[in-house]
Amino acid sequence: MTVAIDVAPVSLDGASTDPVIRQVVRSRLVAITDQMRLALQSVSGSPTVTEASDFFTGIYLPDGAFVTMGHQVTFEAPPVGSLIRHLLSNGTRLKDGDRIIGNDPFIGALHQNDVQMCAPLIVDGELLGWAGVMAHETDIGGMDFASWSPKATEVWQEGLRIPAVKLVDGGELREDVLEMILTASRLPDQVGLDIRAFIATLNVAAERLTDLSHRYGKSTVLSVMHTMVDDAEALVRARLRELPDGVVHTRDFLEHDGKQNLLFVIDCVLTKSGDSLHFDFSGSSPQANGFVNSSRAGLAGGVAGAVIPTLGFGIPWNEGLLRPVEISAPDGLVCTAVPPAPVGSATVEAVWTVSNVVSAALNRLLLASPKYAHRAQAVSSGTMATFNLSGRDRHGKVFGLHLMDPLAGGFGAFADHDGQNAAGPINAPCPSIADVEVNEQKTPLFYHYRRLAPGTGGAGRRRGGLGAEVGITVSVPQAEALVMTHGAEVPNSAGLGGGLPGAMISQRFRAAGEQPRDLGPKPGSFPITPADLFEVTWQGGGGIGDPLDRDPADVLDDVRYGLVTEEEARESYGVVLAGDGGPVDATATSAARRERRAARLGVEPAAVVDPVAVTEAVPGDAVRLGDRLLLVKDAATGRFQVRTPEGVVLSSGSTRWREGAHRFALPLPPSVGTTLHSDLAVTGWACPATGALLAVDVHLSGHEPFHDLELDLASLESFEPTGTTAGDHR
Repeated sequence: MTVAIDVAPVSLDGASTDPVIRQVVRSRLVAITDQMRLALQSVSGSPTVTEASDFFTGIYLPDGAFVTMGHQVTFEAPPVGSLIRHLLSNGTRLKDGDRIIGNDPFIGALHQNDVQMCAPLIVDGELLGWAGVMAHETDIGGMDFASWSPKATEVWQEGLRIPAVKLVDGGELREDVLEMILTASRLPDQVGLDIRAFIATLNVAAERLTDLSHRYGKSTVLSVMHTMVDDAEALVRARLRELPDGVVHTRDFLEHDGKQNLLFVIDCVLTKSGDSLHFDFSGSSPQANGFVNSSRAGLAGGVAGAVIPTLGFGIPWNEGLLRPVEISAPDGLVCTAVPPAPVGSATVEAVWTVSNVVSAALNRLLLASPKYAHRAQAVSSGTMATFNLSGRDRHGKVFGLHLMDPLAGGFGAFADHDGQNAAGPINAPCPSIADVEVNEQKTPLFYHYRRLAPGTGGAGRRRGGLGAEVGITVSVPQAEALVMTHGAEVPNSAGLGGGLPGAMISQRFRAAGEQPRDLGPKPGSFPITPADLFEVTWQGGGGIGDPLDRDPADVLDDVRYGLVTEEEARESYGVVLAGDGGPVDATATSAARRERRAARLGVEPAAVVDPVAVTEAVPGDAVRLGDRLLLVKDAATGRFQVRTPEGVVLSSGSTRWREGAHRFALPLPPSVGTTLHSDLAVTGWACPATGALLAVDVHLSGHEPFHDLELDLASLESFEPTGTTAGDHR
């Protein structure tokens, strides 16, 4: 790629090979990225940046590949690189001291609110690389406050789009360009301060990289940057080779495009082969008329948002993690929308849902790997319910708030432990939200409560983390609320291996003197006064394993800690307490669990075989595909079979185990939600002998559930036969 810049790139000739020097440089590059974060948060006055960390900082190679990133929002890793590549491909002439600003979703941003800036890092007349920064701005113009408009039918209604413009030219701020940007926003002071914080952040990077290059040499610094990316790629490819080959099919849904309560499908077919991953989203819905779409940049962000934290544990986070990844999808889908489609809510709608299906697919592969099965996780915090507030404060000044509290959704359960409560989504590795007092001090917001929401974690042998909930109003005579979400009628926090999904979003509004009313997914804008109350409960994390396999002592602890109600303990977990708050009635619990397993099979309790206890250890040479799904090689036939721990053979010669499982309509418990979208159905799959729950499929009504995991059995031929079919219930 030819760099369209008035300087030559740094040569790698003469780079130091001293391992100590190279490690020092590597550590300094990571430290500089964190210094960029500190500069951004120190200058910015936006709670989205200072409190919730909804931003990205990073250092890039000359070609736009990111070398370092902070642990903020993993969605935002690719977009600044897209801005850099756009500049390079367009032949833009750049020089030392230039700072380029953009936010166009059809170039690289996720949506217009994600304002991004980059700077060429020029040291002694040569291009070393780039620095980048990006953050969510509360308002960048458009027909509605917050630049998120359920009424929008085209992207031009959603706020100012900045393609790629020099805001600082050779070190001189272009005040006219800045004024043009700020004039579009309803919060020019806040946006203006953030933009100046971006400039400060890039200046810190430029100064620190120059100092580092002068100390150790430009060629050494650039060589280390390349090596960091190459090393990460080598490590993640080695990790991928430890996972089985095959095809994983996952699907999630988002409802309502702001105009109609249509259901949109995000369909992901992951093909894993050797050390590479191919994600195909071709089966997703066509782009929507409303603002829930994402551009292709958003699709890339959603994939990265799940791949980086799921596969990148113990590996430096940079472009190397994404090099084994290929993404395919035609233009014009809800996740590859083309102009003039509106994309204002992309990050919390299509992008977020893309991250869900990628996370679900990757974790199925982790579960099927003996080395990494303990890391397998259900989907975390499957949606972000958005609340924006605007109006005039007690001093008559215009204010605006993008509430980041919904980051306190529940973490998905892990194969070996429960999900953490209010730990947020995987795309925000270090989630944080403002203290109640901070939000009330900076805006006329008033909290009636903010707390964990009992029962919101997906039931399972390992329980999903609880989501939180708030009840809020205002402390000024009137303000305007903008409320929207998906997941009010879709359980996006999917469980794994028989675990139930986390609770759906619940949004309620109680006007003065009236009964609370359910708002549904996209109520849009409405006035709110101090006499009104807005309440929202966020999704918990999905569970793992049959809830009837959870240790009754753990369920009792959940009840005593207020995480699960006694009703949920009885209905979801089959645990009967002897008195108010316990202890567990062991006899009644055993009978209740047998009755529930029998009900799944439609037989009398006496006809049900008692399941063996689930253990963390995998017997023999089996591969665990789920809590009660074991892939083994039969000694007699030499064929791979999927069996239950009791020896029930569900499939032979393939991992299509649903062919031998018992299928039944599964009513979701009230703790998950009472309103499932009319276009959806829920199917449970149980062991035909024991009634143990093997999987839960949320799928389109009138459509058959599909097989989600088809491993390449040829890649598993190194397995030795187990030599037993004991306890075979066919």
